[in-house]
Amino acid sequence: MTTLTTAVKPRTGPCDQGKISVARNIVEKIWDSHVVKKLEGHPAVFAVDLMLLHEVTSAQAFQTIEQKNLPVFDPKRLLATIDHSTPTRDNRFEIYDEMARRQVEALRDNCRRHGIPFLDFEKGQGIVHVVGPELGLTQPGMTLVCGDSHTSTHGAFGALAFGVGTSEVAHVLTTGCLLQEKPGTMKVEFKGRLQPGVFAKDAIMRLIAEIGVGGANGFVIEYTGEAITAMSMEERMTICNMSIECGARAGLIAPDQRTFDYLRGRRCAPAAQDFESAVEFWGGFVSDAECSYDKIVTIDLDRLGAMVTWGTNPGQAVGLEDSIPLLESLTEKEQVLAKRALEYVNLSAGRSLSGTPVDWAFLGSCTNGRIEDLRVAASILRGKRVHERVTMYVVPGSEAVRQQAVDEGLDKVFVDAGAQFRMPGCSMCLAMNDDRVGPRERCISSSNRNFVGRQGPDSITHLASPATVAASAVDGCITSPSKYFAFAKRG
Repeated sequence: MTTLTTAVKPRTGPCDQGKISVARNIVEKIWDSHVVKKLEGHPAVFAVDLMLLHEVTSAQAFQTIEQKNLPVFDPKRLLATIDHSTPTRDNRFEIYDEMARRQVEALRDNCRRHGIPFLDFEKGQGIVHVVGPELGLTQPGMTLVCGDSHTSTHGAFGALAFGVGTSEVAHVLTTGCLLQEKPGTMKVEFKGRLQPGVFAKDAIMRLIAEIGVGGANGFVIEYTGEAITAMSMEERMTICNMSIECGARAGLIAPDQRTFDYLRGRRCAPAAQDFESAVEFWGGFVSDAECSYDKIVTIDLDRLGAMVTWGTNPGQAVGLEDSIPLLESLTEKEQVLAKRALEYVNLSAGRSLSGTPVDWAFLGSCTNGRIEDLRVAASILRGKRVHERVTMYVVPGSEAVRQQAVDEGLDKVFVDAGAQFRMPGCSMCLAMNDDRVGPRERCISSSNRNFVGRQGPDSITHLASPATVAASAVDGCITSPSKYFAFAKRG
């Protein structure tokens, strides 16, 4: 296996700020530092510092470059893992689905032939957007792409990270660059603080419900505000992860001391003797005080409660203290979508989601499969039992997360509660592996999408925070986790 690079810096370096008098936001700074060439009337040649690969979207890209007899540009700027199609049962080495097996074998073979670092089973495997940050590969000021829409997760570190198509994967494999149009910029300020029992997942779901699934089309979002500053890096990853669900090209958060503390000592972060100079470099990627944005949105979190989706897109969500919107309160277009969604999920406008029976509870995914997510769920499940009607899957985001959960005894909490503690992978987030919700069965899920059939043909999905998932698993119905945090205080 090729050795992973120990530090990644922008290929072109930041612009000489002494020659630039115009105040810029973080998106503009990263953009300017990565434009290799720009001709009037054409997209920019845009440098990519790191590309992540998984088994589903990479095979055709490798076929393309091999047909053209093109070499891989720089294997050290690549990292591959398997996650989407992999089983999460104990005997995960045996992949029953033939297409999934071929995808995994193709990635193994392509990485071996091209010298690309590859995280296989028992070698650091995990969800692509979990393993990159935990290795310290994701760093401030970088550009990062992957053939996966939730690449925006890495924006939590002050990186410009976004998903690309298979043909673009091939471009980066062979050139280290993409053709890109400069995106618009949008600032989202989260005012106030999250209350006990309310989490980052609830905050980003509130934003998506507020502006809609197309509310950030064409923009890269910078998230700011007191609530963001107070969030851990794992919470920030949850925020940035779901940027794509309101149409954004990407989402990011300016690096600060929390970012630097998280990266310090990680396997692929700068070594100790170089770390302080790296911090000085990273610290330049923050928005200038007088910078401007194309759009600004403010969300007040002081009174936010637990959020749950009621329909078939992430924007169709309400607080559990509220009711599903009445059709007449929606625009004409929204009414058409809402009526269709309610028919699919077998719910009615004007009613509360609280008390809706569920068949499945899923804790995991690139949105909420990290150790903090497992800790929150375990704090609710400890000493309790999952409702007899509910099947609960707890799926860590990586082998490292799973091992840490075992070291902390969280696995025993889950198993004693009647949940299945499984091996790492995308699992029940999407119906591309063995883990699927059955037809017309209802799942409360910590994942990121609730599209028709997303978790299995004719399945019904309600997105929620890990706390809401755990509370609902115990009660057997959609339930606010607030009672478990009544006396808690957020730092």
